[in-house]
Amino acid sequence: MASSTIYEIIGYLASALVILSLTQKSILRLRLIGLVGSIVFLSYSLLIGAFPIAVVNVAAAAIHLHFLRRLVWRKSEVFSVLHVRPESKYLEYFLDFYNDDITNRFHPGFEYEPQSGQFAVFVLRDMVPAGLFIGRSHPDGSVEVIVDYAIPQYRDFKMGPYLYSPASELFSDRRCTHLWSVSTSDTHSEYLNRTGFSLSPTDDHPRRYSLEVESPELSTRS
Repeated sequence: MASSTIYEIIGYLASALVILSLTQKSILRLRLIGLVGSIVFLSYSLLIGAFPIAVVNVAAAAIHLHFLRRLVWRKSEVFSVLHVRPESKYLEYFLDFYNDDITNRFHPGFEYEPQSGQFAVFVLRDMVPAGLFIGRSHPDGSVEVIVDYAIPQYRDFKMGPYLYSPASELFSDRRCTHLWSVSTSDTHSEYLNRTGFSLSPTDDHPRRYSLEVESPELSTRS
């Protein structure tokens, strides 16, 4: 294969990566794919001797790296939870706005209907509503996870570890001993595994996952 053909393929690949990055809803994925696209474009421009294009892509790669560093290694990010009433209008608007993403990707067939023992909280990242948790307390001391959802811009697996840690204090106030959730999709199962849940099937729910709750007191002693 001629060198010119190889260079052309590299150029098309770089273009495809840049376009792909612009289609991403997740900021993290946008930056990662954009960085790879800039590097491939840089290689292409050096191969064909297009130095102005090389300068542009060096700058683009530096910008992507800068924002990736802030996204991945930022230590000052503040998480908190905000309790809302089950009949909250904002909760209703949020669920309506993200309904397609919630029902198509994570919780197929989900329809919100306040029930006894149910509670809802928004997970805030630097005071921005980044996700929603809806749970239901049961008499046996468990909490059923009905919805655990992060909006696309903040889907980087940071919310789950905070939410299910003693730092959130979300479950300690409810005298909760363990959490459980019934997986409705492979994407949901993957998320539950990554956040510490383990498969604990029952006759009624073969895809049931559970997680023991660590109290803040035990966490402090350890």
